[in-house]
Amino acid sequence: MGGNTLTVLTRKELRDALRNRWLLADAAALLLLSTALSLLVYLTGAASPVSGFGRTAASLVNVMLLLVPLMGLTLGGLALAGDRERGALEFWLTQPIGTGTYFAAKAIGLGGALAAAVMIGFGASAVLLLLVGATDPFAYLLLAGLTVLLAWASLTLGLFLSSHCARTSTAVSLALSLWLVMVFLGDLGLMGTALAVRLPPSWLLALALANPVEAYRIAALRSLAGSLELLGPAGLYADERLGGTLLLVLSGVLFAWIIASAVAAYMMLRREVLR
Repeated sequence: MGGNTLTVLTRKELRDALRNRWLLADAAALLLLSTALSLLVYLTGAASPVSGFGRTAASLVNVMLLLVPLMGLTLGGLALAGDRERGALEFWLTQPIGTGTYFAAKAIGLGGALAAAVMIGFGASAVLLLLVGATDPFAYLLLAGLTVLLAWASLTLGLFLSSHCARTSTAVSLALSLWLVMVFLGDLGLMGTALAVRLPPSWLLALALANPVEAYRIAALRSLAGSLELLGPAGLYADERLGGTLLLVLSGVLFAWIIASAVAAYMMLRREVLR
């Protein structure tokens, strides 16, 4: 019975997410940008399909760094706060379903919708790249998988913010603020800190891994370029210390963000229910 309830609620959340205007607008932007980048390679990439793939993949990473965290944070931020504001949260939790079932259905349904949006964007660009023989299937699948992990990490962070908010406007404001910190201030702040206090490479790497967006950036750069020299001392230190296990470690960091944020969001929701 419990499993059937989880399945029904998950399907409902997935349908609702796929009708969400925030998600549809962001997914459309992602699809258009990824298709445009790949079409550019299709029109000009006959000379060098391999370099065409590298240019397109690198451009896609920059697009994903901006749009995917925004999609996840806003979708997660609207989830619990929206139900609370409409009175739906109180309604569902008075039904014979557990808080864990409700939260799991919410997270799985929203996570499925986000993964679908990301994979559609990658799929459209992959079709065009295949036309010029510029796709490295393994590298492309790896990049797509890392992007889905970033989307889920952003989603669970959004759920954590949403678990604290009574209004959707507050949740969205917090989500947008966190997005700015993660995407823009995180990178610039790390560079400024490195220049100001001359942190050793090990500390720079640790600070970078404290931000899921930076962890994704490092993993994507490693999967595409095979080297982290562009990241300076921190990149060289990561290559030297972790070597071939770096991608595995970075994927583990993203998984850790997903699990920790989801657990924290669930605990906040459960504490509210038990009051």
